[in-house]
Amino acid sequence: MNLVLKLFKFIQSEAHALLNRFEDPVKLIEQGIRDLKKDFDESMKSVAQIKAIAIGAKKDLEVKKQIAADYEQKAMLLLQKAKDGELDSAEADRLAGEALKKRQEALKEVQRLTGEIKNYDSSLEVMEKKVLQLKNKIKESENEYTSLKARAIVAKTTKKVNQQLSTISSDSTMAMIEEMKTKIQSEENLAEAYAETTFIETSVDDEINKAIGSDVDIQQALEAMKQKLLANPDDNIDALKKELE
Repeated sequence: MNLVLKLFKFIQSEAHALLNRFEDPVKLIEQGIRDLKKDFDESMKSVAQIKAIAIGAKKDLEVKKQIAADYEQKAMLLLQKAKDGELDSAEADRLAGEALKKRQEALKEVQRLTGEIKNYDSSLEVMEKKVLQLKNKIKESENEYTSLKARAIVAKTTKKVNQQLSTISSDSTMAMIEEMKTKIQSEENLAEAYAETTFIETSVDDEINKAIGSDVDIQQALEAMKQKLLANPDDNIDALKKELE
């Protein structure tokens, strides 16, 4: 029970410090709870042992009561036999006296066992109350431990986030914004440049096709060029080269 009181005093005194010193207090509380459970198991074993002794004593008590009753009955039977003339009176008195001695011894055992059983029951009542209190303390300690551990985790996480946020100043934030603006502007400019390049290529193709004319004009020009080449190949080739130059 002293360990329980120490544990709760420790929890009360170190609750606030736990937020800054997380690891060691948690381990100490865990060890304290393990010790409480160990004490609880040992107490339960002691209670079981005392109950076993009490049960044995109660069984012995019933046996001694029966022995005392049997000797009392035997003494009465001996006296009855002497009265009926079946047994010598002196012998009956002697044997009946011995039976009563045995009965008295049994009654002494009955008295002793009754006192012991009373003590056992009283001790068990006290021990069972303490065991129940210890069980409740363990449950309270585990609940308190769970709550404190959760608070400590939240506090540790919050502290870490706040530390990270504290490193971000207004200047650094503006610098990151400007850098992002520059990158976005560069991407937009590049996209616009690709669009203009595509337009130029398309416009040139349109101009060429317009200058050449329709497919019929192209075919007629091709046929005329063939005829010219066939008429005077060498001269026409030289003329074509000059025109191309």
